[in-house]
Amino acid sequence: MFDYDPPKEKEPVDYTGLKIGAALLPVFFLITFLSNADMALAAVIILGMIILAIKLRWRLRKHLWFWAVIGIILALHFPLVRLVRWPQGNTPTLFYTMPFGIADFLIISGALGLAEKLFSKGSSSSSDGRG
Repeated sequence: MFDYDPPKEKEPVDYTGLKIGAALLPVFFLITFLSNADMALAAVIILGMIILAIKLRWRLRKHLWFWAVIGIILALHFPLVRLVRWPQGNTPTLFYTMPFGIADFLIISGALGLAEKLFSKGSSSSSDGRG
């Protein structure tokens, strides 16, 4: 009823999702033109999940191993999108691609987390004062 808390300063709006969507829209249209819309949606979902994982781990962007892991992940996804026959027709594509996209995001995040533990081990032990 009574609000005694001082008003909080508003933070700027994060338009990351809109930027990712705008960047992936030409990819969707290009793949739709070259192949079909189902393959394009799968590719856009996969690329979107990879970009989201990069955004969440952006603090690691200065490490070469980070970009190597991202490159390997992209290389592993290319045959998945190109060779797997995505169903065409009346089946709503979002219902069967989004669970794969979420699982893909979790796998990518896990791979980046594992790589961070493996490759950042030497720099973190000297900075925590124990070694």
